[in-house]
Order: sequence, then structure tokens, then C-alpha cells
Amino acid sequence: MSLKKSILFIIFILLIDQVSKIYIKTHFVLGEDVTVFSWFKIYFIENDGMAWGTKISDFVSFISDRTAKISLTLFRIVAIFGIGYWLYDATKKQQSQILIWAVALIFAGALGNIIDSVFYGVIFDDSYGQVASFMPANGGYDGFLHGKVVDMLYFPLWKGYLPDWLPFYGGEYFTFFEPVFNVADMAISTGFGLLIVFNKRAFA
Repeated sequence: MSLKKSILFIIFILLIDQVSKIYIKTHFVLGEDVTVFSWFKIYFIENDGMAWGTKISDFVSFISDRTAKISLTLFRIVAIFGIGYWLYDATKKQQSQILIWAVALIFAGALGNIIDSVFYGVIFDDSYGQVASFMPANGGYDGFLHGKVVDMLYFPLWKGYLPDWLPFYGGEYFTFFEPVFNVADMAISTGFGLLIVFNKRAFA
């Protein structure tokens, strides 16, 4: 795949990601959900940290949440340049198509979530008890680089109590699959999945 096609593919993923996020942000109240199927819901939450809702400050106690947030956002911005160069180099050297597809997916997903982190705090007001407005007159819910990532895809495939004989978690109520994510997360996960499953072909 050429660099031009890679860029068009990245733009396509970004459009799906951002359109879905902006729609949810401007039509849903935080915590609101709509059941599509018994195993799939549109469920609006916001992620203030890394994957699975964790934060840098959870591991480094002397860093405040706001400092950790801006550090994470800046790290993501630096990382996206590295991923972008990797994609450019892979297409220039005409490396494996699987590698190029995977890196393009990772780049698109990372950039999609960076847009939320960098701009959403400025261009939207908050979603607590209200539907957020785009470009509100009184300003956004937070500053530049302090936006929250919008998540909405929820697949509670199974809910129930685990058998008592299971070690550690026996008898506890369990939901599979618990995380709520977005299109950008799917792109990143798919990209890494391709690199893991087709490792030999990707790096041949």
C-alpha cells in the first residue's frame, strides 16, 4: 500500500471516529445508554487517563492528576510522530502490506484519541446532567491539552455469577466484556493484533 493510500485510509478511520464521538457528545448525557442488542449498547462515558481508565498518578503518587494528564497528552503527541515516521519508512521501503496496514491503524487510532485529549476540553462544555454544546459561548469544560476521551461502544456479552469453585473470583458477579471503548481504540487494538498474529509476515 502506498503512502497516499495509507493517508486516505487514516482519514477514513479518523472521520468515523470523530463523527461518532461528536454525535455522542452532542446527543447523550454522560452515563446515558441505548440498548442496540442484549449484548451491545451505546454507553457514553469519558476516559480521563490511559487505557482501562488508569492514570499516571495511580502509579506515581507525587504527580497531580492534572500534571499527569498533560504529561500523558504530550507523550501521545510525541509518540504519534514516531508512528508516523514508521509508516512513512515502511511505505517508502515497500515493506509488508500487513505491517503497513497495522501501522496505519495504530496511527489513526492514536491520532483520534489525541484529538479528544488536546481539543475536546476547549470546544465542548461538560456532559454532567446535560447534553454538551459544540463551541459554547462560555468556553469549554477544561483547558487545552486537558480534554477527555469519549467512549461509547459497550459489549456486555455475558453477565452472571462465577462458579464458586473458581479461585480468587468464585461466586463474584462478572461481566464479559466490561471495557467501554471507541473506534480509535478498535483501530489501535486491530493494528497491534495484526502485528502479533502475523508477526513473521509483517516483519519478513
